Amino acid sequence: VIAAASEQGGVCTNGMSAYARDGELGDWEFRITLSSIAQSTGNHCFVAGIDGTVTVCSDPDLLCGHVGKNVGSTVMEALRSKGSYSGLTLLDGFYDDTRYVAALPVLAGDGSATAFIFAASNISGIMQVWSSLLNIFLVTAVTIMVLLLVMCYVSVRVQGRPFREMADAAVKFAHGDFSARVSVEDDRDDEIGALAASFNQMAESLERSEKRRSDFIANVAHELKTPMTTIAGFADGILDGTIPREQEDKYLQTISSETKRLNRLVRSMLDLSRIQGSSAEELRQKSFDATELLIRTLVIFESKINAKKLDVDAMIPEDPILVCGDADAINQVIYNLLENAVKFADTGSVLGVSLFKQGEKAYISVKNRGATIPPDELALIFDRFHKTDHSRSADRDGYGLGLYIVKTILNNHGENIAVTSRDGITEFVFSLTLKQK
Repeated sequence: VIAAASEQGGVCTNGMSAYARDGELGDWEFRITLSSIAQSTGNHCFVAGIDGTVTVCSDPDLLCGHVGKNVGSTVMEALRSKGSYSGLTLLDGFYDDTRYVAALPVLAGDGSATAFIFAASNISGIMQVWSSLLNIFLVTAVTIMVLLLVMCYVSVRVQGRPFREMADAAVKFAHGDFSARVSVEDDRDDEIGALAASFNQMAESLERSEKRRSDFIANVAHELKTPMTTIAGFADGILDGTIPREQEDKYLQTISSETKRLNRLVRSMLDLSRIQGSSAEELRQKSFDATELLIRTLVIFESKINAKKLDVDAMIPEDPILVCGDADAINQVIYNLLENAVKFADTGSVLGVSLFKQGEKAYISVKNRGATIPPDELALIFDRFHKTDHSRSADRDGYGLGLYIVKTILNNHGENIAVTSRDGITEFVFSLTLKQK
């Protein structure tokens, strides 16, 4: 207000000076401008001379009583010394009530003050402005706070959803249900996403472990039922006299045979559980000589081969062939395949064993001549506890885990096995990864 009036007052300095000298009304254009500024801003404006006498007033009434009054020495001295003034004052009785007053000088061309322009506001008006601003501030602040609370709530709900799902999944885990998973976006790469992915991996590991445990218990219960029933029946028959004494040795021999069968079964089940607990990455970090292992395992069956008068057609290279994998586990694969091949080979026939390389793989083949396996049985031959009718009749001690263990070991190594049976020749071929030099 003062700046606008001062700018206009600078143009009319000569008129105001003339008015201060001879008491005339001065420049009407400046008076109208000052009155317009005062009315638009709600302030009272006036111009005082160097001595503090009011020369022009913004009141539209020419007889307002302000013109000719003296502002007061205190304010004028502050204006002359500091070049400006602002504060709450009565202007030494110029106003009947305290007002907030600000004043600036009107400068001449040489920089000297020729008059002073004052603007005064009622405190009540200022308080109303502050009250309006405060209300606007409060409304704005409350609106922003509500929006922030809503955004925080939504953010917490979204960010906390994986944690709630983890808590629910943990409760299910405690009750034996390991199927629960935490849903997480594929493109989420923050800490919560990593935690959710790790949680799901843990859940999958627990589910696999629980499945292995359940399968192990089911398998043991399935296979132990028959021999234990046989043992219990014969033992009760001996104890209660149902079996004659002269036949006790015969049935005790059966009990001993069934007991040994149970021992082999439990040992195989424990080996199977150990094998299923290994990962392909761990197994492939090891290496061994496939040539040496195949020859060593083949020598173990020398007595059984001679007993069935089998001719061995061995095509094994003299040079070592280094492959990746666990030597003990692959030894069990070769042992089980040779055991089946010798067991079901026709007496006096040929047993074929070969080892060869192709690309980045080594292949071991075991084949025999005997009964042809029906095509519908080939698809089931690696299933747990599966036995063909020929297996049941030829081998009383078989329990259908040998080829299942072979398949499980090779799967854990990330390798493959194939079987063909036609015209009386059955051949098993499995792969091993060559160790890179």
